Amino acid sequence: MAFAIRKLAGMILTLVIASFIIFAAMYAAPGDPVTFLIGNPENMTPERIANVRAQYHLDEPMLAQYWHWASATLTGDFGQSFQYHQPVSALLAARVPVTLSLVGYAAVLLSVVGIGLGVLAAVRRGKTVDTLIVGGTTLAASVPSFVLGIAFVALFAVQLRWFPVAGAGSGGFDRLYALTLPALTLAITALAIVSRVTRQSMIEQFSSEHVEAARASGLRERFIVRDHVLRGSWGPIITMVALVIASMIAGTVAVETVFGISGIGSLLVDAINTHDFPVVQAVLLFMVVAYMVVTTIVDLLLPVLDPRINRKAVSA
Repeated sequence: MAFAIRKLAGMILTLVIASFIIFAAMYAAPGDPVTFLIGNPENMTPERIANVRAQYHLDEPMLAQYWHWASATLTGDFGQSFQYHQPVSALLAARVPVTLSLVGYAAVLLSVVGIGLGVLAAVRRGKTVDTLIVGGTTLAASVPSFVLGIAFVALFAVQLRWFPVAGAGSGGFDRLYALTLPALTLAITALAIVSRVTRQSMIEQFSSEHVEAARASGLRERFIVRDHVLRGSWGPIITMVALVIASMIAGTVAVETVFGISGIGSLLVDAINTHDFPVVQAVLLFMVVAYMVVTTIVDLLLPVLDPRINRKAVSA
């Protein structure tokens, strides 16, 4: 119970600090929001400017403005978009499902392929297969996601015409088909991290006492790998996979831009280019909350996967 309370308090404090930093960064950004709110220079009269400043609390100190914004976000009110003239919450509601579909698809590919390659490299450690996997995944991770995305579009969409050039599909299988290249782009850049952590964690387990005892008892190697080595390695693997998935939400900015996907990543880019401050603040806050949610879920799952973690938390 004490651990849960500390975790909740830490999340709230982190969220408050992150939200203040996000708001302060937008407050210090160049350009006057009144200019973007009024739009037409012919309407820039002193009376109009004063009314807009009072309506959006721009005539108040920064801390007061932050309080208005933060208290409104607790009710789901993120303000009005300067560019689209719509509630920011409505824009997020339309874009978030697309981004979550992309991240979820990439997460499945990353987990299956990354962990699979790590297991294969650990089992064949020191051999040619191990060297090829480590070298190949490291090379793939060194290529920026936007470069990889452009290469995929040029080859598989333009030349071979296997996949659409842009868009996220209309839903169901069509969406899965349309998001294949973006999901691959997002997953490949993180394969090296997951596969290497899987490999290293399993190699450490191979030299542990309980694995040596299982091998001495005559148990077959494949059962040793499955029931002892891999089971004891799940903690670091799941933690790293979760951290990579949480960071993928920010990684969608480049991928969605390359593939013309209408998600929150491309929405953030458009908002920055047009100085749409309410949208920028809302998207950044969403990314922070999503990262916190994913890492918290991992903290709750790890004691289930490894009871030793739970005992350490209780003893602490």
